[in-house]
Amino acid sequence: MNAPATNTPAPARAGRREWLGLVALALPTLLVSIDIGVLYLALPSVSRALDADGVQQLWIIDIYSFLIAGFLVTMGNLGDRIGRRRLLLIGAALFGIASVLAAFAPTAELLIAARALLGIAAATISLIRNMFTDPKQMGTAFGVWFACFMGGILLGPLVGGLLLEHFWWGSVFLLGLPVMVLVLIFAPILLPEYKAANPGRIDLPSVALSLAAILPAIWGIKELARSGPGILPIVTIVVGLALSVVFVRRQLRLADPLLDLRLFANRVFSTSLVMMVLGGVIMAAISLVSATYLQLVIGLSPLQAGLWLIPQNVVMIIGFQVAPLLARKIPVSIVIALGLVLGALGFAVQAFITPTTPVVLVAIGLSLAAFGMAFPMALLTTLLMAATPPDKAGAAAAVNETAGEFGIAVGIATLGTLATLVFRLQLGGEFDSLAAALTVAVDRGGEAGAALADAARAAYSAGYATVASIGVAIFLAMAIVALAVLRRRTAPVPAEELVSA
Repeated sequence: MNAPATNTPAPARAGRREWLGLVALALPTLLVSIDIGVLYLALPSVSRALDADGVQQLWIIDIYSFLIAGFLVTMGNLGDRIGRRRLLLIGAALFGIASVLAAFAPTAELLIAARALLGIAAATISLIRNMFTDPKQMGTAFGVWFACFMGGILLGPLVGGLLLEHFWWGSVFLLGLPVMVLVLIFAPILLPEYKAANPGRIDLPSVALSLAAILPAIWGIKELARSGPGILPIVTIVVGLALSVVFVRRQLRLADPLLDLRLFANRVFSTSLVMMVLGGVIMAAISLVSATYLQLVIGLSPLQAGLWLIPQNVVMIIGFQVAPLLARKIPVSIVIALGLVLGALGFAVQAFITPTTPVVLVAIGLSLAAFGMAFPMALLTTLLMAATPPDKAGAAAAVNETAGEFGIAVGIATLGTLATLVFRLQLGGEFDSLAAALTVAVDRGGEAGAALADAARAAYSAGYATVASIGVAIFLAMAIVALAVLRRRTAPVPAEELVSA
């Protein structure tokens, strides 16, 4: 006997207003992705202008991603309660104010505080899933959104180089003002309001625990690199680790956790997520050290350095298109492993960096690493979501997005700190940053100054090479894991699964 047919209403299709609203959401996405490349380029100028030491430079970069990761899920829950459009407008206003504070920050500490506000504000953009309920339209919408994100990545070095060539370092932060003004004007007109009928509970202790676990431990790691072994940094690391255990235990007990850690019981899910985090760790660290290397070691202007960074972004976009095509014909585990091996080869080229390495060779190494990393980036989210029960899809998406930002922040905090530590050890602990050493070298002048400058550039190159060598080891290890753990997905990925990847 046949089961009675059920008349499930088809998802509502988006109209012109929703597509115009997508433009209002894509603008801040474009801005945020441009900022990724801009700030790496601006860091040498910032460090000279604000006399920021090596640890402060790392905080300027990574506090933004740490706070995005810490507040993404919380902001989603808050938006369900007060309205996601209203939350977006509040975030856009806060982002504009924080951009001005960052642009005119007189000290490194105030710039770090402004970057923290920018990270909290950036965690408020989350409306696409509510505007586009038709699966095919949602896939197209996410494709447009992702194209804007990758376009920003592509434009970032060029825009940053042009600004830094003609204006002061703070100009890179003022990019956000006109965009956020447009969002504030058009979002109320174009974007629908969304509130959940039964919003999830916001567990404020979990929010506090997530930040209290991460930030002290990262501070301790950076302080050890700057000052050497000491009681205070060791204690803060231990406290951070202890609070991490408390956080995990709390999430496992809660009926509505901040992060649903039960998802990690699925081996494909956990492996995919860890690989994405580790990829972000390495790529963020390499992006940081390479931008400084091109300017302060090789001696390129910000614009010249930006132009040399564009090829890696171009090939990354190409890699995002190639990987899904390959995955339709051969097992996805092989495609991911192939990309990771190519990435490892790119890092191997950079592992032999010296102050006299031709800049074209640096660009080749960066481009090969970026092209290879694009393969797992393009496919792992698809595997991750496919391994998730339908009723946990929202939680999985939140974990995935949080993990991406967390990987970037951890990469800068850990491997960026390692590069600084190698630099300091090479110079006998006398200087905290390459910019500081080169400033002293100019003041000394003569042969003594030239010798110090050469030694400082060689020391920074050694730190760069160390990070790249670690990248080789991690990428090769991940390639082996991909073949071992993801091999159960022996069939190629169907085309329809890759539409929303």
